Amino acid sequence: MRAVRVHEWGADPVVEDVAPPTPKDGETLVRVEAAAVAHLDLTVASGDFDLKPALPYIGGVEGCGTVVSSDVYEPGTRVVLRGGGLGLLRDGTWAEFVATRKAATPLPADLPPEVGATYFVPTTTAYTALYDVARIGAWPGLGNVEHEVVVVAGAAGAVGSMVAQLAVRAGCTVLGVVDPAQADPLPAGVEPVHLGDEERAAELLKERPATLLVDTLGGQAIAQRSRWVRPGGRAVVVGYVAGKELALDVPSWLLDDVALLPVNMIRRETAARDCAPLLAELLAKGELTLQVESFAMDDAPKALKLLATGGLSGRAVILPRT
Repeated sequence: MRAVRVHEWGADPVVEDVAPPTPKDGETLVRVEAAAVAHLDLTVASGDFDLKPALPYIGGVEGCGTVVSSDVYEPGTRVVLRGGGLGLLRDGTWAEFVATRKAATPLPADLPPEVGATYFVPTTTAYTALYDVARIGAWPGLGNVEHEVVVVAGAAGAVGSMVAQLAVRAGCTVLGVVDPAQADPLPAGVEPVHLGDEERAAELLKERPATLLVDTLGGQAIAQRSRWVRPGGRAVVVGYVAGKELALDVPSWLLDDVALLPVNMIRRETAARDCAPLLAELLAKGELTLQVESFAMDDAPKALKLLATGGLSGRAVILPRT
């Protein structure tokens, strides 16, 4: 079978022919229809992550496919592939076939394989950030959900767009921080705030209209954007594509009185799986939308480079057969 394998940390992966997996007792063999290209894949392939598969390894921590053989599922069942060490401790989804014991679960709605391979992380992360961490509509002292003013930093990205859509759907007022140089559209009902618009940033700093910041970008600007939030509000941090370091002036932070809250999806995996069927149903009905860009297997290195440089429109998938 063909697969995309990492041979050296930090180097481009290689598309090559390898032996297909032979499922062991209790394992499910899946024909991969679409394999996600995720930030975690980049992190693992860099060699700087604590979990390191033995080189060379097949990348891919998420995917979607159909069951070929299994003791659990009927052949032809479409499943989501994630967890079970895929792409972390064992070969992942960037291949024509995957054998796994725990990483295959039935797709909870009639979604195309490209969406099935990519929906779980952005939708469940967004839902968890809003409802479990930020507790929209239930945070002490901020009234009901219609009183929430939510700033989403990175609102055109996969997670940010989903946060914005869910917040609008809940009845919140939503402002989306976006790069005006990027053409990715904002979800309907979201007011744009352009990166680099110093006049608008000064207005937000003076007015502090927000009750909640959900920041998917990271970097030092988190501290600046958190000051758009009124006292008693919160800043929820999801990502760090714009930088991994954050320094706070503690006296100013204490005076601002804005809670800084992390979204740790590893710890919240059970909650994510619980809300996934609802989110898949909303996607299937068209009430939520997820933008996906598809790549042939030979273009996998290109997809990774675009992900690393912020050049993707939505999420990326590798299609083993095109």
